[in-house]
Amino acid sequence: MNNRTEASIILTKGSADTLHVQIPYNTVHIQRIRQVTGRRWETDAKRWIIPYSDASLQEFTKHFDALDVEISPELWVESEILRNWKLRGEHPKWKRDELLQALKLRGYSRKTIKAYYNQIERFVASFPQIDTEIHTSHVQTYCLSLLERGISHSSVNQTISAIRFYSKHVLHNPTAIQFIRPKKQMKLPNVMSETEVTQLLKAVTNLKHKTILYLTYSAGLRVGEVVRLCYSDLDIERQTIIVRQGKGQKDRRTLLSHLAWEIVQRYITEYKTDRWLFPGQSSDRHLTERSVQKVFEEARQRAGIVKKCSIHALRHSFATHLLENGTDLRYIQELLGHTSAQTTQRYTHVSTKNIQRIQSPLDRMDMGD
Repeated sequence: MNNRTEASIILTKGSADTLHVQIPYNTVHIQRIRQVTGRRWETDAKRWIIPYSDASLQEFTKHFDALDVEISPELWVESEILRNWKLRGEHPKWKRDELLQALKLRGYSRKTIKAYYNQIERFVASFPQIDTEIHTSHVQTYCLSLLERGISHSSVNQTISAIRFYSKHVLHNPTAIQFIRPKKQMKLPNVMSETEVTQLLKAVTNLKHKTILYLTYSAGLRVGEVVRLCYSDLDIERQTIIVRQGKGQKDRRTLLSHLAWEIVQRYITEYKTDRWLFPGQSSDRHLTERSVQKVFEEARQRAGIVKKCSIHALRHSFATHLLENGTDLRYIQELLGHTSAQTTQRYTHVSTKNIQRIQSPLDRMDMGD
């Protein structure tokens, strides 16, 4: 057990311009708070007020120890200065190695491990008093703050899943896993029309970038799947692509279109790739997902597409366009690698093919003067 006492200073948001600092009487801490420019004492509430500015936060973090200060969840999400300061404080009770080991032993994917690790790191830094037990009040307070900051329900649910895992498998506290989850939001996938996809693909001149986007759309790939493709994953005879260890650690087959194969051949002839179909700066590493996201964003802007969407919209568009052209949902589910048919059924809400056949009652009215 670390011999440092629990955090005695509580930092919360007062308004858009002020922060509240509650400090139990301690001459050392009083001397330190007086070093912060613009600080003032609020007698009735028995707390200090400091300006909510980068300059004041820099002064505050300079004079206080991160382990002595508890930051409200709202400030944790809102202030990068405070967040980085707390993370640099190296919380002595944050069991990083144990969490990583527990996740790896249970076969969690690389992306899930990274997500859970980051979620727990942010959560623990918000509550320095957490030792070997996480209370429901900690979790609900933190998650409520996230929701109030506009963090999506799916992200908050992931936070809860990460905390639940950490509590159960690292802290060995199975009783602290009954948390209220926010209701899942029903959001329609962002979909581009076939015309917009055509404009996007034509706007790309770089052969490597064009090949990436052709494969992403024509096969309905996730960005993490396209960057990890190897030439050996292209089954030319069967005209399919083998996606190895996609989401959920599953292999699957999807389409290899004729047009995509033609451009792949041109690309391979020019670039002569080795292991990875799309290597990064170093040939032994694949291209980063962030690089491909930038390729898509540049192509979207060059094509004059105003619709705000990410490269994942190509996967959504692939599924929607298949559905609109009469492909059975069961086949689309297989191509996308969805475990649940309900996930694939979202595209029935996006498809406009049947909606366009319906005439609005207004259009049947005689509105002539």
